[in-house]
Amino acid sequence: MKRSDINNIMAEADAFIRSFGYILPPFAYWTPQQMRARRSSIDGIVDAGLGWDITDYGQGKFDELGLFLFTTRNGQQEDLKRGGGMCYAEKIMISHHNQISPMHRHYVKAEDIINRGGAGLAIELFGSAKDGSFDENAGGTIRCDGIERQFEPGEVIILQPGESITLMPGDWHAFWGEGGDVLIGEVSTVNDDKTDNWFRDPIGRFSDIEEDVDPAHLLVSDYASKL
Repeated sequence: MKRSDINNIMAEADAFIRSFGYILPPFAYWTPQQMRARRSSIDGIVDAGLGWDITDYGQGKFDELGLFLFTTRNGQQEDLKRGGGMCYAEKIMISHHNQISPMHRHYVKAEDIINRGGAGLAIELFGSAKDGSFDENAGGTIRCDGIERQFEPGEVIILQPGESITLMPGDWHAFWGEGGDVLIGEVSTVNDDKTDNWFRDPIGRFSDIEEDVDPAHLLVSDYASKL
């Protein structure tokens, strides 16, 4: 992705998020220079991977295969392992009409995916094989707003604004905006995007970036090289 496109996506996403009365935290608007000036005091942001995350999954077709995310809070893997402390995370996301977030599951993370507003949120579901791998013939059981329901292999559930689904680590899922753009909330156990995504097809989690302009704000994936 071009950095200029990422800058534009950030501005458009912020306006879309604000249209629903949701405001990103102050550090979202810091410039790279401001982040570097504060580097000694922002380990809680950098180490937890809080901030902007825009991905085309390394495929170069963001409008078709991509997702906007902003991680607002994230706990500690050590707390999760010992069963106490900050064991939770939260994201706000945007999926455009027919923009696919590809089929994947998580090794550890359980998550509630919530339609916060806009269009419908389509979620395609499969269960896992015994070894946890993708199985096109596997269905399963999930909960929508606390109500348990069975799903058939490849079933698509459409969440309307206010509705949610709970996904456990073995639930394979892909999702996209249905009929327009949708604002998505994610509330989960501790999030680790570097190691906790298992994609059905060989694909990258982060984008390759062409630096055609300076970044307006740093992505989470920029922290290691630019701070």
